[in-house]
Amino acid sequence: MSVQDWLTAIPFLLRGLGVTLYVSLAGTLVGCAIGLLIAVMRWTGLPLLVVVAKVYVSFFRGVPLLVQMLLFYNFLPFVGIDLSAPASAIGALGLVGGAYIAEILRGSLAAIPSGQIEAARAFGYDPVTIWQTILLPQMVRIAMPSITSEFILLVKASSLISVVGLTELTRVAQGFAASTFRPMEFYLAAAALYLVTNLAVAAGGRAIERKFSRGVA
Repeated sequence: MSVQDWLTAIPFLLRGLGVTLYVSLAGTLVGCAIGLLIAVMRWTGLPLLVVVAKVYVSFFRGVPLLVQMLLFYNFLPFVGIDLSAPASAIGALGLVGGAYIAEILRGSLAAIPSGQIEAARAFGYDPVTIWQTILLPQMVRIAMPSITSEFILLVKASSLISVVGLTELTRVAQGFAASTFRPMEFYLAAAALYLVTNLAVAAGGRAIERKFSRGVA
């Protein structure tokens, strides 16, 4: 393939990568918010909240992401909610990511010595203060490596968002592979971009983890 063909393709591939990163990052942030809520619901020990949290986690971990995305995109209009393609993709990724992040955060909470909570209660700390000053900082530090891994998984899973009409990196590579009849080059290019991106994310996660380990937020 000529240099001119690559010069034509590279901007489109990078644009597709930008869509992939935007949707994946937004989905991860939504997932963190949902995951924290679900983790708190289970931490309360209230039977109804615990059951709802368990059902949520079981469903979104047990149903394939592609099926969830199609359901999310096609079901919402029936109940009067008309979301754009990016919002649908972010919502679907956030919901499934939230289930996994909830389990990550639950495990992180379990790793915090219960004596700390008992001591805080003995000193008269209210539940909100206990969460803000004791549980949340430690939970985030412990969970950071796993949350970084979840973000990497969502970056890879975002290759499915083309089903809701978004032209992300994999879809761009497919388009050029079909139009040039040279699939090997374009799929390798997409693979290289995914690899470089995920290596950069992993390196960033390790840097954040080192800051937390030194007590720097």
